[in-house]
Amino acid sequence: MSVDATSIAGKTVLITGASRGIGLEAARAFTAAGAKVGIAARSADALEAIAAETGAVPIACDVADYAAVEGAVARMQAEFGRLDILINNAGAIDPIALLSSVDPAEFGRLIDINLKGVLHGLRAALPVMQAQGVGTIITVGSGAAHNPLEGWGAYCSSKAGAWMLTRVADVEARGRGVRVMSLSPGTVATDMQRTIKASGVNAVSQLDWAAHVPADWPAQALLWMCTPDADDWIGREVSLRDETIRRRLGLAG
Repeated sequence: MSVDATSIAGKTVLITGASRGIGLEAARAFTAAGAKVGIAARSADALEAIAAETGAVPIACDVADYAAVEGAVARMQAEFGRLDILINNAGAIDPIALLSSVDPAEFGRLIDINLKGVLHGLRAALPVMQAQGVGTIITVGSGAAHNPLEGWGAYCSSKAGAWMLTRVADVEARGRGVRVMSLSPGTVATDMQRTIKASGVNAVSQLDWAAHVPADWPAQALLWMCTPDADDWIGREVSLRDETIRRRLGLAG
């Protein structure tokens, strides 16, 4: 089956890391489904171009800065009166380095984006959604949350922490009308994979480019996860490596 996105029309959606990759494709998918979309990222110029293409509202935002994330949520409320969906997508892969030589400051910057950025999204959006009595928050996770990889100490740790934050948010918010889930998209053909390939570190860097799924696949998964058809996955992680999920979404391969 393909995604039935009729329930998305009219919903308000904030997507972080929306200037490229999965975030960009998600912005396209949600606007095509009739949602009112806010696109957040650090690159204001890229956001303006995407806004011109999709009609989404561009919001300059660094997820490592809680005040900026809180401001993005407030902007959605000012523009649309509510926030129905938050896609916590912003993420970084660098530093790729062994723990014996990694720069602690660079490690900390990645944690600020990948882990604290998820916290900032949850902290800013949960009070709004709980007051509404309804909402959906999705963390874009990674298989690296569950599998240690050479040179990915920062990334693996951040994604493991983000998955646990997502689970805690589900425990705290499910009874207050908020759906919380994670998407593990697998390896996706984005700029992040080019950085990984160039590093030459661990088996992921050795994968053929054809092994990576296109960024519109996780975008379709995110769209589906925001519909009632995905309610069985509340509090869980959806993996695009799962052939059952791919078939359910009508994705080839």
